[in-house]
Amino acid sequence: MHEHDVIVVGAGGAGLRAAIAADEEGADVALVTKLHPVRSHTGAAEGGINAALREGDDWELHAYDTMKGSDYLGDAPAIDTFAQDAPEEVVQIEHWGMPFSREDDGRVSQRPFGGMSFPRTTYAGAETGHHLLHTMYEQVVKRGIEVYDEWYVTNLAVTDHDDPEERHCHGAVAYEIATGNVEGFWARDGVILATGGLGQAFDHTTNAVANTGDGCAMAYRAGVPMEDMEMIQFHPTTLPSTGVLISEGVRGEGGILYNDEEERFMFEHGYANNDGELASRDVVSRAELTEVNAGRGIEDEYVDLDMRHLGEERILDRLENILHLAEDFEGVDGLDEPMPVKPGQHYAMGGIETDENGETCISGLYAAGETACVSLHGANRLGGNALPELLVFGARAGHHAAGKDMKTAEIETGRSAKSEDGDVSPPVEPGAITANGEGDVAADGGERSSSDRRSDAAMVEPKETLEHTVQQERERIESLLEADGINHAEVRSNVQETMTENVNVFRKEESLNDALRDLRRARERYEDVAVADPSRTYNTDLIHTIETRNILDVAEAITLGALAREEFRGAHWRAEFQERRDEEWIKHTMLAWDDGTPELYYKPVLLESQWKEYEPKERSY
Repeated sequence: MHEHDVIVVGAGGAGLRAAIAADEEGADVALVTKLHPVRSHTGAAEGGINAALREGDDWELHAYDTMKGSDYLGDAPAIDTFAQDAPEEVVQIEHWGMPFSREDDGRVSQRPFGGMSFPRTTYAGAETGHHLLHTMYEQVVKRGIEVYDEWYVTNLAVTDHDDPEERHCHGAVAYEIATGNVEGFWARDGVILATGGLGQAFDHTTNAVANTGDGCAMAYRAGVPMEDMEMIQFHPTTLPSTGVLISEGVRGEGGILYNDEEERFMFEHGYANNDGELASRDVVSRAELTEVNAGRGIEDEYVDLDMRHLGEERILDRLENILHLAEDFEGVDGLDEPMPVKPGQHYAMGGIETDENGETCISGLYAAGETACVSLHGANRLGGNALPELLVFGARAGHHAAGKDMKTAEIETGRSAKSEDGDVSPPVEPGAITANGEGDVAADGGERSSSDRRSDAAMVEPKETLEHTVQQERERIESLLEADGINHAEVRSNVQETMTENVNVFRKEESLNDALRDLRRARERYEDVAVADPSRTYNTDLIHTIETRNILDVAEAITLGALAREEFRGAHWRAEFQERRDEEWIKHTMLAWDDGTPELYYKPVLLESQWKEYEPKERSY
């Protein structure tokens, strides 16, 4: 058993910043990560980091743009905290050595991004995330923070109280990829989940293969509600053949979108008469697919993104990496011809419910970054707001978990924050196939009943809770290795295909029901999965099999939320409901795992913080 004050699960941008913050408070902190830190998906972020740094800009403008971008589904305490903290975080990482692009006068460069009223996006060429990761990893090494590299966390050690709000997280269980050992990590003060996105629930995504929703699924099964899971961002500029991201920085520098008739359709067809290509991502993605569906797409699949007019010098200075991506994956030279682009799954606005300090309803359990939902982004994230989120809320979670005295959170968490019960009628029974769905494995390999679990005193005391969870995971992994059955890849591909087909940019009730039926069949098939590779070292088939269960949980939550929300808001478009319905739907969609049966309920959106109050307005660009 490994012991530390704070355990951070995941070592991308949010995890690194959380670990540094905990170390700043004097905590003994460790990072436990299935990837080496600089291989984390944060490194793929290209565009930039928003912060109000210059004269003429201020945090209130940034906050208003973020609330408007969220389509008034963001929570004001989170948005205002974020906008106020972002400048200090950007200055901090610059002092740590972040190689920002600069103007001739030496100031950090800032450029326009979609949905922003001021050019406040700082950047480092088109490799901002890459440089951010390396800058923070240097700080981790400098401080001597322990990194358990290539340890895959598979479960949380949480006490077994009936009420999730009475539970406590004492640590996590991880599988060491190099040896096959399954060991416990005791967190004396707190566990911070920073496991990134869930893009592998879709088959056309900008996300890395490792982005399988692990943190969301583990917290969900432990009793933490998931919030606004239906709010999935589809980025308008991904390469058609692979889903590789083409940065919004191209449009920020002046790149133009054209359809097959060489029309600048964002303006000429009235999708965004003021901002054009720099409208928010949900607006541009819908516009592109509308053009394709109307027969004005190129090869009936994509549109063109043209940056040739920017000139070779400017492109090489600010967007050189984009040239390499277009050439390597599409065989296109961006200096001489337009690049093909189409929408692809990019980001989850929803996730693990937390407050402004990163804390969940389970004591000792925190989340930060894309796996969390504070709710900063609401129904739509603005480009350039993801990286400062990692910094701001990663730092806040790290400080709070390590015991820093911080302002009491305004955002409430857990079922006690419920304002009303949910109402959704899926065509099949959602949730776990087996009785309680908690992932508890009895000695015979079967599922333990709720009464069995809750009569076990080992699930209350800290170390005994962890030891008990370690034993469960060892038995679960052994059962997967020793059983005969189907390969998980058959299940995963079915999930990804139905999500991309039925839960994409445009959503219909019939399609969402089809997806839920497909997901139910996938759950049933997952009951028969087994790992063909019997090895105990570097067993990627085993890892992917465990990940596929997490993908199933998050995919179902996304689809249930999409079926429940009967309106058009931000990234969530419903064919049957073509308007934003403020009188009914300024509320968060919440899903709680109740012994394996998802419980839908709602809680109110907070449009007022201690600093200001927001009034919903028409959202146009």
